[in-house]
Amino acid sequence: MALKIYNSFTKTRQEFKPIIPGFVGMYVCGPTVYGPPHLGHARSYTNFDVVFRYLQYLGYKVKYVQNITDVGHLVGDGDDGEDKILKQAKKENVDPYEIAYKYETLYFDAMQKLNILKPSISARATGFIPEMIDMVEKLIAKGYAYVTPKGNVYYRVHKFGSYGQLSNRKLENTLSGERIDIATDKENPEDFALWKTAEGGHIMKWKSPWGEGYPGWHIECSTLSKKFLGETFDIHGGGIDNIFPHHECECAQSEIANGKKFVNFFMHNNLVTVNGTKMGKSLGNFITLEDLFSEFDSMYVRYFILQFHYRSPVDFTKQAIAKAGEQFDKIRETYKEIKALAGDKVAQPKDASVLEIFNNFIAAMDEDFNTPLAISELLKLTKLAGQVVQNKDAKTASELIDVFGKISFILGLDFEGNEEKKEKSGNEEKLLEIIADVRNKLRAEKNYAASDYIRDQLSAAGIVVSDKKV
Repeated sequence: MALKIYNSFTKTRQEFKPIIPGFVGMYVCGPTVYGPPHLGHARSYTNFDVVFRYLQYLGYKVKYVQNITDVGHLVGDGDDGEDKILKQAKKENVDPYEIAYKYETLYFDAMQKLNILKPSISARATGFIPEMIDMVEKLIAKGYAYVTPKGNVYYRVHKFGSYGQLSNRKLENTLSGERIDIATDKENPEDFALWKTAEGGHIMKWKSPWGEGYPGWHIECSTLSKKFLGETFDIHGGGIDNIFPHHECECAQSEIANGKKFVNFFMHNNLVTVNGTKMGKSLGNFITLEDLFSEFDSMYVRYFILQFHYRSPVDFTKQAIAKAGEQFDKIRETYKEIKALAGDKVAQPKDASVLEIFNNFIAAMDEDFNTPLAISELLKLTKLAGQVVQNKDAKTASELIDVFGKISFILGLDFEGNEEKKEKSGNEEKLLEIIADVRNKLRAEKNYAASDYIRDQLSAAGIVVSDKKV
């Protein structure tokens, strides 16, 4: 069988054929680093991690590019709102660059816990401002963008006849200012920002032909994908909430600036709901990964996510995570029993039952990365493994180890367990308790120099100490 991928452009599953045989260029919209990583991040980047892993398993050399939006993402779609990072910086009373670095670090820490492979390239938007300015200049020169008296630069949406091709929206239904007031210096309400003039006190700003300012959100992905993957590449991924306006605007920019088709396959994962309601900060049902990992093994979260097809919505409940965890523990325990039975031996599968299950697993992955169906085959493999353990069949056990290993890589599921990690974590907690106790005694003895030294050293290591009265 050949790999088929659902293409959001054509709204059909198509056989995947890369532009360059043996090589895949993949770009996935990364996080806007203005807040802690959450369940939505886990869902999206777990899904595309599986895509990355499976393409590698199939033998492709994959160049996976992900951006880090650390400037230019406004709070609404009307181009008049605040930059999300600047707004958060004001809330926390720190430099916006500090906000971006802080939440970028938290993001990568959370992704590591989910066993998500790092992209080939992770690019901060602020590192490529000259390239963005260059693309904006090309759009102005071609008549598809204009500079206003305020020094803002907007894209002429009405001039691009294919606008709406991805989202299937008619132009009259693409009003850009649906959530906040529309910028007053636009030729048309639908036009979107390529460059914004920095208001007084705006720290994140750069010199440009139009004055000091900063790029719009959409231009960064067009610029970065071109820089690292070329004018046309294989796969572009993101959440369905990115289809409009973000990906629609990327297509408009890139096709005009480059004079070529933007991307061959667009992939979009669905959203996360919490107890049937869309997740959001304003709704009070926002699930951060830090909170989630404090209660559940990170592998439970990954396994839970993969029980849903990437194009289906995921409804989160704690009960569902716990149930997924019980099922995953069973897989993990059975794997350890098989590993003990096989010893150091790993063999290519020849047993008919083992081969059938693995072939079905691969067939599921070939059908648009159907992880729910793939997991059903993993459960069959686990059941078979239980029978092999009962029969003490070491030969078949060695074949099962090979298959479990391949599935572990493709799905990114850690079957080894984390007892060592738990033990280490427990020891670290005890050590921190001892340090805190020593520090409290020093403060009680009014030895503030020593207690402050301990606090500062812990702070430098990323451990925040809150002083209590003694």
